[in-house]
Amino acid sequence: MSATPFHFAFYVKDLASTRHFYCVTLGCAEGRSTENWVDFDFFGHQLSAHVNATPPQPMWTGQVDGVTVPMPHFGAIIPWDDFHALAERVEAAGIPFIITPRIRYQGKPGEQATMFFQDPSGNALEMKAFRNPEDVFAK
Repeated sequence: MSATPFHFAFYVKDLASTRHFYCVTLGCAEGRSTENWVDFDFFGHQLSAHVNATPPQPMWTGQVDGVTVPMPHFGAIIPWDDFHALAERVEAAGIPFIITPRIRYQGKPGEQATMFFQDPSGNALEMKAFRNPEDVFAK
């Protein structure tokens, strides 16, 4: 697995609610910005949030283990203990879960914690943690 960061640019409705969500709720550091966009250190990766009055909304078309998930979505794989702390912060912030924190593939290769929620602009995020990080691509 590569440790090289990725870059992802996406639309948001405004920078104020976006900054609060990504910096305060998720704990991301802010990088460069203008009046139209802002970069975040998203768990070691670069997110660029660009203002658009009508960001595209996810569609509920994905199927994973019989559960409908929003498409598109993005997120990060974080350490196991950090996942549970983040789930508590998201809940404490009053952000509703699309899919509540749960464990998938329990006791099997690739055992993972996962949760889905949306940012203030409606972008869907999935955060994951693997019990054994070397199992990220386990079959």
